[in-house]
Amino acid sequence: MEHMPPNAVTVADLPVEPDALQAFALEQNRLARVLWEQLEILQHQIAQLNRARFGVSSERLAGQAELFDAATDIPAPPAVDAVPVESHTRKGRPALPKDLPRTRIEYDLSDEQKMAFDTLERIGEERSETLHYEPSKLTVIEHIRFKYVAKKDGESTIVTASAQPSPLPKSNASASLLANVLVNTYVDHLPLNRQEMRYARRGVYLPRATLCEWKLASAELLSVLLPSLRAHQLKAPRMHVDDTTLPLLERGHPSTRTARLWGYLGAGQRNENGVWINHPPAVVFEFAESRAGAHPLLYLNEYKGYLQADAYSGHGALYERGDIIEVGCWAHCRRRFFEIAKDQKEPGLAAQALRWIAKLYAIESRVKDQAPDIKLAARQTEASAECLMTPDVFSKYVNACTWGWPSTTSATTRLDRRRKAL
Repeated sequence: MEHMPPNAVTVADLPVEPDALQAFALEQNRLARVLWEQLEILQHQIAQLNRARFGVSSERLAGQAELFDAATDIPAPPAVDAVPVESHTRKGRPALPKDLPRTRIEYDLSDEQKMAFDTLERIGEERSETLHYEPSKLTVIEHIRFKYVAKKDGESTIVTASAQPSPLPKSNASASLLANVLVNTYVDHLPLNRQEMRYARRGVYLPRATLCEWKLASAELLSVLLPSLRAHQLKAPRMHVDDTTLPLLERGHPSTRTARLWGYLGAGQRNENGVWINHPPAVVFEFAESRAGAHPLLYLNEYKGYLQADAYSGHGALYERGDIIEVGCWAHCRRRFFEIAKDQKEPGLAAQALRWIAKLYAIESRVKDQAPDIKLAARQTEASAECLMTPDVFSKYVNACTWGWPSTTSATTRLDRRRKAL
């Protein structure tokens, strides 16, 4: 039902009785406050949309250092000490890998320069290195199969030596060329039309339709590795799950619809007899026609360990069994505070939250190469709420973030009021 705007109030509309006039004024004040709250919500949404479309993608506040040093309002946590950063000297140019082949080019004085002196005695040499690039090249391998006329017991037949020119039947692509197409596509994200142009510059015509067929056929060959890869992945101490949209064009449908590509990463370290062993990371991508929570639930049905994912409600069933421990993501948490702090003219609790999170990031950066038990000790001694702030400040902060509102207040209004509190 479409909401009609209220009629303008004239003097004739005002009630005469004092009580009725007071009630009328209170109602008008309530309506004005509702409209004001809706206006602020819409302005906030418009600002978010404008940033998403025209703003930078970096989640760094302009003048962030000054913002954190400014005074904060209700309730204002006490100033938090600056995060100490270890001093460092600028590193020089990294040395070139020793395993790269080297070509020695010697430079000597010219004959004219040598003739300018009575004697010359070489006392040493100065050495410098430049990194040289040689473009990859295409070659043609000729597969020669010898043929024989074989005779036995008075009968003759023709015998030809066997060969495997290409992993794909009736194809002229070698295994190295197929691997190059796959790496260009999935590692370097090079579209097939650009790969087609690359080969064309070398005088070889490989249409993108052919490259696409090679990709599909190569995927079929590599599919035999998937069960072993997945079995290895599910033994990882921790898993990361996320999904992204993918346009799906089906035969008989003129337009595309949105499908999903689920990504599963298994990694981490495990303790074997007191020694921490790195679990080789493994990534599996799985196509699905929807974002239904049944897809990760089926894939991780036998997994036991830690799972880090976003707050998508479809992941809830993963944790009900108890074998999978949910791990939050600070990047997602920080983004909400950043969206609030970026709109504020004066820093509030959201800006203070960003500063606390920065301290957590600094701790993680310092111990990122340490063993898990050392990381745990650092988190328990340095990264707890008690270490970042005093208990009374933490209590005020939580109360400011979790104000209760009457049940009649809409969820949008409650969230917006909580946003303003931060």
